[in-house]
Amino acid sequence: MKQQNLIPSEIIEKRIFLIRGHKVLLGFDLAELYGIETRVLMQAVKRHRERFPEDFIIALSREEILRISQVVISLKFSKSVYAFTEEGVAMLSSVINSPRAIQVNIAIMRAFVKLREMIASNKKLAIKLNESEKKYDAQFKVVFDAIRQLMFAPEKPKREIGFRIKESIAPYASRKGKSKRH
Repeated sequence: MKQQNLIPSEIIEKRIFLIRGHKVLLGFDLAELYGIETRVLMQAVKRHRERFPEDFIIALSREEILRISQVVISLKFSKSVYAFTEEGVAMLSSVINSPRAIQVNIAIMRAFVKLREMIASNKKLAIKLNESEKKYDAQFKVVFDAIRQLMFAPEKPKREIGFRIKESIAPYASRKGKSKRH
């Protein structure tokens, strides 16, 4: 009997950030995925602190919080934000033991594996490309350069949120010589 996915892997993949060289999920996002409050998640972690060494859970600096808050707006004013590495998420499965948490952890582990495979295949492709370039002469250099540009496309500039009003003069300017009456 095939079990349906509780949460699509695309949703989880979009919530995975790279912080300090680790792929992490924010405590805020994990709590939402588990269907509990962030406060409850962090209480469970504090009760079992010995299970979460420094490489399992990362307390984010104010600068890191502000950088992430460009994507996750609700974090901007948070005093403390924690990020869980893949190992930390796996350890959470032993601390938060509800049927939903189990299913969510399975989906998260699958998302981490999928990301790892994508990164590995991209590295293999780059190695093969370098080997092929050595075999062929300079006439194919343009082709290899084009392939590299497609592999590592530059990030699109982030769109500014909000709107700006451009006015040539102040709309409420007062005229000289006229006094205001009260």
